[in-house]
Amino acid sequence: MRFDVFNELQRPRPWPPGHEQQVFRDGIAQAELADQLGYDCWWMVEHHCTPEFSYSSTPELMNAALSQRTERIRLGHSGVLSPFTINHPLRVAERAAVLDQLSGGRAEIALARSGGAEWDTFGIDPATTLEQLSEAYEILVGAWTSDEFSWDSEHIVIPKREVVPKPLQDPHPRLWQTVSTPSSFGLAGERGVGALATTLLSTVDTIAALLAEYDAGLARSTGPVGKFLNSEKGVFTFVHCAETTDQAIASRASEAALWYVNAAPRIFSVPRTIWTEMIRGQPTESGDPGRAQSVSDVNSVMVDMDPDDPHPIVRIMNRQALGYDLDPVEVYEALEPLDSVIVGDVETCRRKMSKYAEVGVDRLMCLMQYGQLSHEDVMSSMRIIGEALIPEFASSPTS
Repeated sequence: MRFDVFNELQRPRPWPPGHEQQVFRDGIAQAELADQLGYDCWWMVEHHCTPEFSYSSTPELMNAALSQRTERIRLGHSGVLSPFTINHPLRVAERAAVLDQLSGGRAEIALARSGGAEWDTFGIDPATTLEQLSEAYEILVGAWTSDEFSWDSEHIVIPKREVVPKPLQDPHPRLWQTVSTPSSFGLAGERGVGALATTLLSTVDTIAALLAEYDAGLARSTGPVGKFLNSEKGVFTFVHCAETTDQAIASRASEAALWYVNAAPRIFSVPRTIWTEMIRGQPTESGDPGRAQSVSDVNSVMVDMDPDDPHPIVRIMNRQALGYDLDPVEVYEALEPLDSVIVGDVETCRRKMSKYAEVGVDRLMCLMQYGQLSHEDVMSSMRIIGEALIPEFASSPTS
């Protein structure tokens, strides 16, 4: 199993002066360190108008900058929001090709259906997004590999054009899809593109069942949408490794993970019950934020806020959302049983990471800079994992 870094360029309030520039400086320093330590890929998200949650509105620019500051780590865009109003697919092909050239052939390109508030921001008709996602893959491949390319569909018309530059990788960069529901895992498998998933507090058993849907999609596939098959499976989850358990607790990394889960409904205007139902062990197809009904009043999504909820994790989440002071020991102990919160000393992280390798995860996309975690703690965690765990998992037969 390989180790990647998944980055949101995140900075919760309160904001000190100059915080936006510092977010980018910290991100660059973390990517440089990941390059030195042997992490395989650096993944940048794409989000728009999401203060606190993500400053990564132009990941292609950040990745281009990183291409000049790193030497070997691959640079991934996870994922390009595929609705054509947000990203014209020809522009996606051009930007990806330039990144591939600048980086010496290190680009990785994932597509994402997006959803929620971002659909509202750009006036997206949800009914068109699945078809546009499918067409985007074909347009990218055609633009990258044909001397001249054209496209004519209900959603977009591209006259015959010669797209330059072409990617450095021959025939093109690997293709991926961000996935969250059984149906999206299956579609990624049918397309023959890699799957990039998130845990968001779900269990490894849940991930294993979803990976089985991906494998079933691969079995149904009549051939990859690209010029070659990419059957790798990546999962991003919360990761913070410290020298001791006490240091991990002191970092408040578990509390930061809950901040992330609490922030997502507010930022993307999707019902908070998507997360609380999942935590209670009731995942459903409606758990795909991209499928959720977006709403204009973000306060209406913050429901189920009982500070005395009988479920320990939901109770702590509610108290955090309501502004209560939290005990970091209590938070750590509540989240420690969760596979999806890899926080602790080296042995704890090793034990939890091994579960992902055992169910067939090819790359663990470590979300390491999240919530209120300090830059210094993030860099320390990256070093510990790079020195103690990356070499071990690279040589392990289960990975």
